[in-house]
Amino acid sequence: MSEVRVRFPPSPTGYLHIGGARTAIYNWLFAKKHGGKLVLRIEDTDAERSTQESIEGILDGLTWLGVTWDEGPYFQSEHAAEHVAAAQRLLESGHAYKCFCTKEELEAKREAAAAAKGDYQYDGVCRDLSPAQVAEKEADGLPFVIRFKTPRTEGKIGFDDQVYGRVERAYADIEDFVIVRSNSMPLYLLCNVVDDIRDRITHIIRGQDGLANTPRQILLYQALGAPLPVFAHMPLTLDLQKAKISKRSHGEIVAVQYYREQGFIPWALVNFLVLLGWSTSDDREIFSLPELIEAFDLSGVTRSNSIFNYRKDDPKFFTDPKAININAHYLRAMAVEELAGLVQPFLEREGLWDDAYAAEKRSWYLKTIEMIRERFHTLKDFATIGRAYFSDDFPMDEQALAKNVLKHPELKEWLPKLADRFEALPEITHDEAERVCREFAEEMQVKPGIPINAARALITGQIKGPSMFELFAHFGKEKVVARLRNVTQYM
Repeated sequence: MSEVRVRFPPSPTGYLHIGGARTAIYNWLFAKKHGGKLVLRIEDTDAERSTQESIEGILDGLTWLGVTWDEGPYFQSEHAAEHVAAAQRLLESGHAYKCFCTKEELEAKREAAAAAKGDYQYDGVCRDLSPAQVAEKEADGLPFVIRFKTPRTEGKIGFDDQVYGRVERAYADIEDFVIVRSNSMPLYLLCNVVDDIRDRITHIIRGQDGLANTPRQILLYQALGAPLPVFAHMPLTLDLQKAKISKRSHGEIVAVQYYREQGFIPWALVNFLVLLGWSTSDDREIFSLPELIEAFDLSGVTRSNSIFNYRKDDPKFFTDPKAININAHYLRAMAVEELAGLVQPFLEREGLWDDAYAAEKRSWYLKTIEMIRERFHTLKDFATIGRAYFSDDFPMDEQALAKNVLKHPELKEWLPKLADRFEALPEITHDEAERVCREFAEEMQVKPGIPINAARALITGQIKGPSMFELFAHFGKEKVVARLRNVTQYM
C-alpha cells in the first residue's frame, strides 16, 4: 500500500457535531494505524453560510478531542480556480456540456413526470447541441449550467466499499448531473473530487449519506484521468425515533462543545464516539489511544445505523448513558493530580476556586477530589453535586432533607447537641467521630444511622457519599459544628 492519505472536510456552517467528530476520529485512527496522513480541509465554498466563528469552533473542537491533523487546514475556497479549470477540461474533453434549459422548463417536466407517477430524470435535451447552436445561445446571453455527460451505455458502474461491500448503479439511473451552476460556481460534487485528487487522498472514509454520490464521483475521477481512492462509508447515527442526528434537528445536544461544557473528559468522548458504529470481536468498550490504534480496522465497522440514546427528560443521563458511564470510568480511574487539574476550570466557573488549593491547601484539595469522585459522572459534578465541599452556599437535595432530616423532628434538638460534642474535641479524627456519633445515638436511644445520615445531609447536601466518619475529619471541626447547628434552617 502506498502512503495512506485520508481527509476530514467539514463545512464551516455551524459547530462541530458528534457525527462530524466521529468521522474525523475514524479518519485519524485509520491514518495512525497505517502510518499515514490526515488532511484537514475546510469546505467553505458556501460563502453565505460559512463563518469564521464556525471555523474556529471546528478547530477548537478537534484540538480539545485530541484529534491531530498532519496537513492543513486547507480552505476549499482558495482553490476555486482549480475547480473552474477542471470543469473546463471536462467540457473540452467532451465529458461535460453546457445546458441552457431554464428553471421553468425543468420544473414543467418535473411536474409532468409526477403527474404520470414517474420519476423525473433530466432528458439530456442540450446534450447533443452542436458547437454552432451553443455559440448562438451564448451570443444571445442565455444563462447555462454545466452538466456531466453520463455514459449512455448498458451496464453498471460499481465499486467495492470497505463497509457495504460491492455497490453498483446502472448508468441509466444516473442523469446528466450539474457540476457548475448558472452563476459559474462549481458544485460541491466537482470541488470535492478535484480537491481529493490534488491532496492525493487514497481512502475516503465518510458517512453513509455520501454513498449515493459515490457513483457520480467515480465518473468524475475517471473523466479527469485520476486513480480511484478506496471508499468506506460509515453507518448513520440516529436518535431513539430513528431520525438522523443533525445540528438543525437536535441542537446543542449533538455539539462537541456541549460535552466539553458539561464536564466530559476529551478522551472519554472519543472512546464513546468510536463505539457508535464500530466494535471489536471481543466487544471491548474501554481503550487507551495505543490500544485503539492497534484495534481499529474498517472491518469492525457495522452496516447497521447506530443509536445515540440521549434523553432530554433525565437530568442525570442528559445524554447517552453509555457516554456518561464511559466518562465516569475515566474520571474515577485517572491519576488524582490529572483529575484535579481538569476539575479546576469548573470550580473557577462557579466561583468556587481558591488559589490556596494550588498551594498550602493542595493536599486537602487532592484528598477532596479523591474522596468524592467515586459517585460522580462528569467534571461538572464536582462544582454542582460536590459544591458543599468548596462552599458554605450549597443546595440541599430534597430527598436527603425529606428522608434523613424532616422525617425525624427530634433532630432539631439533637443535632445542635451533637455539634456541642464535636466542638468540645481538640480536633475531629475518624475514630473520634465514630465514637462520638455512636455514644450520642446510644444516649438518644436511636440507631446510629439516624443522626449520621442527618449529619450527611446537613454537611454535604447529599443523601449518599464517602464514609461519614471520614467526612467529619475531612471537613474539620469548624464546618461540622456550624452545619450541624444549621438544622434549625430546615425545621
